[in-house]
Amino acid sequence: MKIGSEEHKQQFCNAFIASHRRFDPESLAWPDLDPAALERLRSIPFWQEVLYTERRAGAIVAAYGQTINDPLVREAVMLQGFEEARHAELLRLMIGRYGVTVEERLPDAPRGNLRRAFADFGYGECLDAFLGFGVFKIARRAGFLPEAMFEIFETLIHEETRHIVFFINWMAWQQVVTGRGASLLRNLTAANYYSRAIGRLVATVWRGRGANDGKDFSATQASVFLDGFTFRSFVEECCAEHARRMAEFDRELLQPRFLPKLATIALVALPLRGAAPRPREEGA
Repeated sequence: MKIGSEEHKQQFCNAFIASHRRFDPESLAWPDLDPAALERLRSIPFWQEVLYTERRAGAIVAAYGQTINDPLVREAVMLQGFEEARHAELLRLMIGRYGVTVEERLPDAPRGNLRRAFADFGYGECLDAFLGFGVFKIARRAGFLPEAMFEIFETLIHEETRHIVFFINWMAWQQVVTGRGASLLRNLTAANYYSRAIGRLVATVWRGRGANDGKDFSATQASVFLDGFTFRSFVEECCAEHARRMAEFDRELLQPRFLPKLATIALVALPLRGAAPRPREEGA
């Protein structure tokens, strides 16, 4: 299949539309949490940023979708915008149900170059998904929350995986259509967008840390993750989970490969066995 062709467009758009799942966040099987699980859930410092990001994502994707002339691509992008808005609603319900303290921020209306904003968001989502795959697997294996909660979060993870596959194909398709489809140019473009995404992620982490000065998510919660944790094992989990989740998609479609390749290169430089993590002081 030729990247940028009509066949390519039909395949990545129709595959995305056909895999859409209908559900109402209100009707999900929200479990009752015991006091320990409630404390862990409430202590996670980034719910405020995640809710804001999902709301902003829905607004950006929907705004860009309205500018697209191709009816099939517009339908697919608008469907993604709906799913992003649904993610925000799911998080809002979770925050209210379990008494998570957040300061809600409504995003500004999207403006400026909407195609660039959509691309910026898409590469950011690729980065978030790659890292999130590893975090999700480690947290689930450690039993950080009851399995019923992970089943709900799995719904979000699966949809985010669909989003990044759709985005990577959209990006390649529109680059070819606009005469910027050369392999080297596409790689340089991806590197530029990923560097911007990393900068935004670092800023988000610092804002989340500042929300509670790192005091609530400390020794008790972190110890669940730190048992045997090394940076190498985390990168390996990200790569393995990325490969497992990508295996569910049509092999003729493009998949995000930049970050897994970068991670593979990084693994070569990391020691095979990292030292066991040292005990951390309360609040560290």
